[in-house]
Amino acid sequence: MITRRRAGLAAAAVATLALTAACGSSDNQSAGTPTTDNVQPAGQGTSQYGYGSSGSGQGDDGYGGQAGGDSGKPATGPSAGTLALHQDAKLGPVVTDSKGMTLYRFDKDTAEPPKSNCSGSCATTWPPVPADGSSAPAGIAKSALGSVTRADGTKQLTIGGWPAYRYAKDTKAGDTKGQGVGGTWNALTAEGKKAVAQEPADVSVLNQPELGQILVDGNGMTLYRFNKDSAWPMKFGCNDACLDTWKPAKPADRSKLKGIAPKLISTVTRPDGIRQLAVDCWPVYTFTGDKQPGDINGQGKMGLWFAVSKDGKKLTTTP
Repeated sequence: MITRRRAGLAAAAVATLALTAACGSSDNQSAGTPTTDNVQPAGQGTSQYGYGSSGSGQGDDGYGGQAGGDSGKPATGPSAGTLALHQDAKLGPVVTDSKGMTLYRFDKDTAEPPKSNCSGSCATTWPPVPADGSSAPAGIAKSALGSVTRADGTKQLTIGGWPAYRYAKDTKAGDTKGQGVGGTWNALTAEGKKAVAQEPADVSVLNQPELGQILVDGNGMTLYRFNKDSAWPMKFGCNDACLDTWKPAKPADRSKLKGIAPKLISTVTRPDGIRQLAVDCWPVYTFTGDKQPGDINGQGKMGLWFAVSKDGKKLTTTP
């Protein structure tokens, strides 16, 4: 036991010395359970996805069907259930329904006031999402969800005021085949904005409804720091069984950052030899209890674990 303790102290000392140049001076170059909000019930969703797909998705008018002239047929898509954020490799976090199917917005609709201009054959290719039964996950503000009454009398889910749709040609969870169709259809972001292609980032900033702008890893997962660690002198307080729950974040390429100053990013070496991402010289971790972008289930755990701001500071707000 004494020998192992001495070996551990020696390894920690080596790690400390290795960080002296990077984190020991003022000019270093390193760097609760969420609630859901139910939308006002409206319309009758079906239990399965049974869309028709007669439209090509590339109609003469650029959106896969004719706007206006509602056929009177109610929206037939199923309820979205509890929405989710899916980290798309090209688009970043996009909104999906509870089964992982991407939700879209249409440029010819309006958000202020909310109005759908997709009906008839357009609504066959782009089934409106009923408002009933929809709820927000941690990464989407409750206030972002709403509903709009369609011409057929049903209520359609809105996100940031924009009516939400699925795409008939998306056949499995994570598909984004509707992105850019006709130049007027785009996947929805958590705020209701249009998702756009972007360069992958090892570390980026996510606007989390309860905590504000927080740092996330390349998979969109919240990064946390631990009060029992320290930046200087370097100390790792999370070891052994702790690492089963809190995973050391992978090092980041400084050329692949979004929204954070490169000088705040560095890499530290743990006593066990694992290289770990550090923000402002603090080791950072992901939490196994977080399942999707925007989750902050680790925030305030045991009064010791906290998300990190884009300035590298810990955020102590507890949901």
